[in-house]
Amino acid sequence: MLKVSRGRNARRWIVAASALVIVLAIITGVPLSANPAPQQTKTATQSKPRVVPPAGGKITAADISKAKSLGSKNAPITVEIFSDYQCPMCKNFFLGASQRLLEDYASAGKVYFVHHDFPLAIPEHKHSEEAARWANAAAAIGKFHEVESALYKNQDSWGATGKIEETLADVLGPANLKRVKALLDSAEVKSAIQSDKALGNSRNVDSTPSIFVTHGGHTELLPISGISYNLLKPYLDYLLTH
Repeated sequence: MLKVSRGRNARRWIVAASALVIVLAIITGVPLSANPAPQQTKTATQSKPRVVPPAGGKITAADISKAKSLGSKNAPITVEIFSDYQCPMCKNFFLGASQRLLEDYASAGKVYFVHHDFPLAIPEHKHSEEAARWANAAAAIGKFHEVESALYKNQDSWGATGKIEETLADVLGPANLKRVKALLDSAEVKSAIQSDKALGNSRNVDSTPSIFVTHGGHTELLPISGISYNLLKPYLDYLLTH
């Protein structure tokens, strides 16, 4: 049985890291929320591994879950993120931290990043379950990361109108859009989402994003849901050297 601590050790190191980041920001003049310019940053989708269904084979819920992960399962650190596509904090984490972490750590074999869908059953997020189905159906054809990015970047638009298909039409293209639509109500897609939700419930996840870090057989829930790249990076670097 996985034993999860509630972030006491992580809290200590993140507080220390935050103090260091503030000092460095003062010295260098770099804002805490600074991100590299888009043209200078290679996106994670350029180097991500793909999970493609076998020719003539049937995709499974396990295949879908694998397709929502990046990096090597043998990496010394595993970072699991429980997310809701209509959650503003999830969007901020994805745009401000996830992409840089994937590029700096997953591509280098240091961290295995695992995405879990955890759509919240609240009135403000009435389209989040449907968005999760689109994302998981896209994962079934190897297009999860493109769809994930489009959902977060256009969250305000489709979140207000519910027009998810229109949001994803350009990024998927006509042929892939047709394939994804055919999988939206499949048992495999529904099972993949339910598995994520069941795992989150078993860990007492009640908000998003909830971020779990596993290292050396020990799993911790990070104490700050809105944690930035500049705070998480020193913590990961510390774990990699111990």
